[in-house]
Amino acid sequence: MIQAQKGTKDILPEEIQDWQKMEQIAKEVFSKAAFKEIRTPVFEATELFARGVGDSTDIVNKEMYTFEKSERSLTLRPENTAGVVRAYIEHGFSRQPQPVKLWYKGPMFRYERPQAGRQRQFHQVGVEMFGTADASADAEVINLAVKYLNALGLNNLDIEINSLGCPECRKNYRNAIKEVLKPYLSELCEDCNFRYEKNPLRILDCKVDSCKKIFEKDEVQKVILGDFICPDCKEHFEQVKEYLTALNIPFNVNKLLVRGLDYYNRTVFEIKSNNLGSQNAVCGGGRYDSLVETLGGAPTPAVGWAMGMERLNSLTQKNEPVKTDVFVISENKAETFKIVDEIRSAGFSAEFDYSFRKFKKQIDKASKSAKYAIILMEDEIKSNTVTVKNLDTSEQVNVSRQEYLKSIKI
Repeated sequence: MIQAQKGTKDILPEEIQDWQKMEQIAKEVFSKAAFKEIRTPVFEATELFARGVGDSTDIVNKEMYTFEKSERSLTLRPENTAGVVRAYIEHGFSRQPQPVKLWYKGPMFRYERPQAGRQRQFHQVGVEMFGTADASADAEVINLAVKYLNALGLNNLDIEINSLGCPECRKNYRNAIKEVLKPYLSELCEDCNFRYEKNPLRILDCKVDSCKKIFEKDEVQKVILGDFICPDCKEHFEQVKEYLTALNIPFNVNKLLVRGLDYYNRTVFEIKSNNLGSQNAVCGGGRYDSLVETLGGAPTPAVGWAMGMERLNSLTQKNEPVKTDVFVISENKAETFKIVDEIRSAGFSAEFDYSFRKFKKQIDKASKSAKYAIILMEDEIKSNTVTVKNLDTSEQVNVSRQEYLKSIKI
């Protein structure tokens, strides 16, 4: 038997309403803040991610699904910020009034070990805001993330923020990190040795216990916790913290927070749920002021975030299965099709027994799947009436064929 591939999962009919709820709440929350939905292709030119995400990241080096077609290298999107930036440039969004505020939802693809809430085909919802460098934009998107999570019923959250500074700040910090870790290179994991040359700040994101112990050494801690950001970046970060405080959003500053993608600068943040295990991040994002220019556009400040929808789904309360409004019970096929069409045309959902089994079989099926039963047996057909039964209360009335729709109270 052919089965779904490892790291992929069918979203079944009984689960889909929970996904639709997440998507509907996203639309409602983001629309109130004037964010507009954008949908980009699920595959892009490989170069987009190599340049945008960064060739030193695990995503580009280990996790992308890349294939050749007509001598072109294409990649299933491992994240959507680069694709949204490409669309921003290609469709001339820079000529529109700024800021441009966009949100998205959809599948992403990464080749990594499946675990709780993480698949090889997974789904993300996210926002991107282009055209303003002010700290108010950083606070706006963080606030929007919190509002969305709260609307899903998630309130037990930890918010961590940090500032990576501008390119010059990062350069100084990167050099200091390399210098203090140089004596410990032989003790760092293989990935950290690679990162040491390519992007030393990524070392701080390592989850290997032996590497974490090195970070805890006094001389390393002194550098990690040191103040390397310039006065402008420091002022920007202070404003972010001031706005979050004004919004009554509690937060912690985490100097180890660097995020896994190369394009971030200044503000980075993560939101964690205390209802998950060690892999407890539900939202990650930050500012990426150089990415639009890196991908061929004009210099454009930008900030955004993404959330994994599988993890959100694992945390949210599940809805009761949705019942059909009306189940038609009859042994007359022609009359059944006729009345079902009438009910659907009136705006209700309606179903019937395609096998036209005996009355008891039909009523049993109706009781499990519908709110009302419309009974149209031979007596009702002869008298031009129908029997309307409320399946929750068992109350039923016999009404004329012309008036029966008024008895359905959904």
